[in-house]
Amino acid sequence: MELDSDACYRAFASRDRRFDGRFFTAVLSTGIYCRPGCPARLPRPRNVRFFACAAAAEEAGFRPCLRCRPETAPGSPAWLGTSATVSRALRLIADGQLDRGGVGSLAARLGVGARHLRRLFAAHVGASPLAVAGTRRAHFARRLLDETDLPMSEIALAAGFGSTRRFNHAIRDTFRRTPLELRRARGRQPHVDAAEGLVLRLPCRPPLDWDAMLAFLGARAIPGVEAVEGGAYRRTIEVDGVRGSLEARALPGEHVLALRLRLSAPRDLIGVAERAGRLFDLHADTAAIAAHLSRDPLLRRALAGRAVRVPGAWDPFELAVRAVLGQQVSVRGAVTLAGRLVRACGAPLAAGGGLTHLFPTPARLAEADLAGIGLTRARARALQSLVTAVRDRTLRFDALGTLDQAVAKLAALPGIGAWTAHYVAMRALGEPDAFPAGDLGVRHALARGGRLPSARAAEARAEAWRPWRAYAVMTLWTRGSTGSRRTQESR
Repeated sequence: MELDSDACYRAFASRDRRFDGRFFTAVLSTGIYCRPGCPARLPRPRNVRFFACAAAAEEAGFRPCLRCRPETAPGSPAWLGTSATVSRALRLIADGQLDRGGVGSLAARLGVGARHLRRLFAAHVGASPLAVAGTRRAHFARRLLDETDLPMSEIALAAGFGSTRRFNHAIRDTFRRTPLELRRARGRQPHVDAAEGLVLRLPCRPPLDWDAMLAFLGARAIPGVEAVEGGAYRRTIEVDGVRGSLEARALPGEHVLALRLRLSAPRDLIGVAERAGRLFDLHADTAAIAAHLSRDPLLRRALAGRAVRVPGAWDPFELAVRAVLGQQVSVRGAVTLAGRLVRACGAPLAAGGGLTHLFPTPARLAEADLAGIGLTRARARALQSLVTAVRDRTLRFDALGTLDQAVAKLAALPGIGAWTAHYVAMRALGEPDAFPAGDLGVRHALARGGRLPSARAAEARAEAWRPWRAYAVMTLWTRGSTGSRRTQESR
């Protein structure tokens, strides 16, 4: 991406941490790259270059600064606004697609050629897909070296490396030090009882309105699977056969979310961290989004200085099932139905604190009597069609394409309309421009003189909100409260 060098240097020289993650500064004389706010001596303008992401800086031959730790910066919002294909590719890379296959398979999932995908990455990101994936793995491994006492072999597997040899090689190439040297340099770490789980620190772009996040998720928490209490969100999880639970809480005075994991084995921790980041929408540039939406007087009043995020989902399939259960019923009604579904079909898992089950798998739900939980026949048929499509892999959440393509594929299923499709795209797929135009809460917010606008009129009003319509919806749903305002999850 093209960056304004003069503007970037002024921001870097100010040491203003609000620019953290928006760009990275590489110093030609030292061969390192830094984040804004680095306490090191300020280099001269002629000795610096600016990059949109860490991978681009490393591909140019620079290594991360050991003082400001640029690899711990939140996801670069410079990636937002790239082409839709690159945005989806970055999401798939974050999901570990290149850990399981090559650039060719990634390109095939996106419906483009491998050569074209490389050209797009060169233009929009400044680094190749493999470089982005490699940087992701190396930086996550560095975090595990600093924050945990896991053995090197387990860190290699948890960070997505196929072997300890590859892990050692990547760490030396990236940080110019061996893994053992980095671990020794971290200093003494507070002892963490293994029974209390493994703790990861997830960087978050400030500000984070954690109370609002908890209020939204707490109102929708599925009994037995999720719980919100004591300032923390907890849930059961299963990743590649590894079962356990996670607990997330904001750390006072820090732009960090502490993620405590209790797992049967420390595998694919990088995938767990990425999914948690999407669940809490940690990488959203809330200041830029609010500045754009505040051009609309209604949204400016509704925002009132708040930082709005769109809570995502731990698992897209789970969210899609919940969306179908929530059609034409209240939030509380949808939670009740989901709780019955879990008790009837979920695998038992004693995780403590009221967490008793895993959310049911598509294979298990496909065999279940879904009408038995209190659904109408029409709703049961809609849910059955969704479950069967996912089980048979005719519907794959990681290959739905653009927002319009995803909505079209979801709405093609019996019983799933535009509202449900956009709701799934908004929360399960992380589409920032998803917009359930027929939502009753949105239409009430846009009403004039007591008259509700049509879905088409709501869409016309929302044109000015692009590409952040999903954030506008959350703003209207939670205006004047911390998210506890009752909204109908119905069309």
